[in-house]
Amino acid sequence: MKLAPEQLVEGLHDLPSPPAVVLDLLGTLENDDIDISVLAKKVSLDPALTAKTLRLANASAFGLQVKVTTIQQAITFLGFQTMRNLITAAAVTGCFPTGRCPGFNDRAFWRHASASAVCARALARRMRFNQDVAFTAGLLHDLGQLVLVCSHPDAYSAVLAWRRQHDCPLIEAERAVLGVDHVDAGVALANHWHFSDVMRQAIARHHAPDTPGAGMLAAIVHVADAIVHALDIAGAEDELVPPVSAVAWEAMGLNEEAYGYLFQETERQCEEMSAIMAA
Repeated sequence: MKLAPEQLVEGLHDLPSPPAVVLDLLGTLENDDIDISVLAKKVSLDPALTAKTLRLANASAFGLQVKVTTIQQAITFLGFQTMRNLITAAAVTGCFPTGRCPGFNDRAFWRHASASAVCARALARRMRFNQDVAFTAGLLHDLGQLVLVCSHPDAYSAVLAWRRQHDCPLIEAERAVLGVDHVDAGVALANHWHFSDVMRQAIARHHAPDTPGAGMLAAIVHVADAIVHALDIAGAEDELVPPVSAVAWEAMGLNEEAYGYLFQETERQCEEMSAIMAA
């Protein structure tokens, strides 16, 4: 079953949209000109979003010494940039129904996404890049898979069968069966939900960070994605490590010892993070 680009867009209309406040945040990741008290009040009107955001804020990855119980408190302790990204993460993960595609492991997907977010954040810290933006990009980079799974479950089940039969990377199976891949679907979602340009570019180029203009964020997500696959954190059947760009890998500037610490940090923090994301 080949999918035309317009079919990707049509499928997006069947997905629940994030709350309006989150759609605003997705489009303005680089803009700090937002009233913090208004943001806290809007988020607090959604009890489920508030609860998930606060669980994330209290996760060990963010190193708070006190337990925060309100969005305003969390913003005070973690800062506005961190909280806007945690609010976004908490909201987006709730927009995709589970169990619709035979053979697709939703829990493994979120384990991989959560670990990629943790790893991207750790890489960004070492690169002196915005850690919060890297965390969000790591979490969202494969959302196109969920678009395809939710909109075309039977077709995606055929993708998974083709991948098992040919023992190939998932993106190759997607192109062979559907004529499009999860990057195309992710970019369609990013446009539909008005993601910021930097986030759109990271999603579009996370498998091709050598593309001119791809940017450092795409390189960070690319390397984080490869590391998490190599560590087999998702526990997925027939895990394959995607091809790694030597340019992106070397751009991280890390030695063997630094990568060792990075692997340990990713494995240590991903359990807690994935449990929150999958809740």
